[in-house]
Amino acid sequence: MITPGDVFVILVTSGSVLLIAWFFSRYLLAVFSNKRTRLDRVFGPVETVIYRIAGVNPYEEMGWKSYLKALLYLNAFEAIIAFLILMFQGSLPLNPMHFPDVSWSLSFNTALSFSSNTNLQHYNGGSTLSYLSQMASIQFLQFTSAATGLCVAVAVFRGIIGKTRGLGNFYVDYTRSIVRVLIPLSGIAALILVFLSVPQSLNGYAILHTLQAGASEVVKVGPIASLDAIMQLGTNGGGYFGTNAANPLANPNQVTNLFLLGLMMLLPTSVLFLFGRMAGSMKEGRTLIIASYSLYFIDIAIALIPVTQIAAGMEVRFGSASSVIWTVTSTSFTTGSMNGNLSAYDPLVILAAMFGMIIQATPGGIGVGAMYMLMYVIMAVFIVGLMAGRTPEYLGTKINASDVRLAVIAFLSHPIIILVPTVIAFAIGAQRAAGLGTGPIGFTEVFYEFTSAAANNGSDFLGSSGNTVFFNVSTGIVMWLGRFVPIAIMLAIAGNMVQRKRYASEALRTDSLTFTAVLIVAIFILAVLTFFPFLTLGPILSYLEGFKNGF
Repeated sequence: MITPGDVFVILVTSGSVLLIAWFFSRYLLAVFSNKRTRLDRVFGPVETVIYRIAGVNPYEEMGWKSYLKALLYLNAFEAIIAFLILMFQGSLPLNPMHFPDVSWSLSFNTALSFSSNTNLQHYNGGSTLSYLSQMASIQFLQFTSAATGLCVAVAVFRGIIGKTRGLGNFYVDYTRSIVRVLIPLSGIAALILVFLSVPQSLNGYAILHTLQAGASEVVKVGPIASLDAIMQLGTNGGGYFGTNAANPLANPNQVTNLFLLGLMMLLPTSVLFLFGRMAGSMKEGRTLIIASYSLYFIDIAIALIPVTQIAAGMEVRFGSASSVIWTVTSTSFTTGSMNGNLSAYDPLVILAAMFGMIIQATPGGIGVGAMYMLMYVIMAVFIVGLMAGRTPEYLGTKINASDVRLAVIAFLSHPIIILVPTVIAFAIGAQRAAGLGTGPIGFTEVFYEFTSAAANNGSDFLGSSGNTVFFNVSTGIVMWLGRFVPIAIMLAIAGNMVQRKRYASEALRTDSLTFTAVLIVAIFILAVLTFFPFLTLGPILSYLEGFKNGF
């Protein structure tokens, strides 16, 4: 059962992240409001060179259509580059292990996976990808996809708050996200990880001779610390090894475990505080923080109910409760990194993990989680307005029928993107080709696969067994639809609201604890009940069967 020590770890970790994020959001405000800082002397010249090479006018203000078009074009171009590197890695440099080219379907899946900030891995990285592929394809996309999420959040904030003429300039936001936020933070994090014994090398794999006569062991070292840093900081989750953060080289001890846990929580939390600072009301940011963290703690409470012993396949170095906390955090922040085997967990843990991926605002991934929370706010404001008989308003502007319609479409796109391919997979027998189980367990594995893909989370049961043409292509499409359809819709809402008339007084206070409570209940009802029939066929049925049989 959960111990006071486990509760202490949860509270200290969350409290530390909240405190650091509150301070760091000040820096983010300076970055995205183009305020002068002491760091301009360092970063300014670098950004100027980038703008000149790319032919970007940093003073151009974009509407939502131009912002979205620039975002899609750049992300597609980056995905194509990654696809080509993977397809031809056998003929490219930095391949001392002489790994062959990656198949077209796996290259397709991997390029779309990492460019969408999902990092679903149908391969074992340490046995499949060269150093060039790990850095120029995988790690490169972990920076760019995280930057895209951060840009989207800031653009949506600008539109909904309504203090600017447009949504900003995507290329400027993107450049500043990478140059001023992700590279410095990941560089510091990588150095800390090296200090904590995580390897960073390009010298090829080490071969060690064991005590057994004639026997040897291959130690798969590489640029692990730098990959660890951005995979957690950017809520990416795709690791150097197939066992991800359960591998002792990627996550050596309890200290690195807590440090990596804090990294994945930092930026999504900072962005929520950033919203309050941009709105000029930290109470509005408080509403988002309380709502998202309340849902996160509910998920943890559900997951820790069955924690009584360490199951086979769970990482014994960290303990059952610690592994469960990591899993729930990783899915709540849609990072997807794992320090244990999902198959080892009780169905209630899987259910709690799926809640995070279904809601996507607990607090969700970097930038996009805040975007989803605002989608829920718009729907909650509309519901409360109907109940109170008042015109729905948010931040001094009226929420019209078009806003609500678009928010509902964004919300409904998520279950459609998940459930349609899940049904197709069973209809054509794709789960049998991947060697999956039957009954509620097999259903849970396939349902979880597409939920993870659509939520841009990346954790899954399949691993390399999902390396089939069907799952590679279908999840690749689902990952991009799950990523960019909601982004396009929320940018459209922000674009429609940015120049809308603002009023000094509001009919509805959205910075109150009462509205926060309504928001939490509305999110849980809207998101969970939508998927309830499928959750019943999967993890809930698995739990009830285990309960009937006495586990």
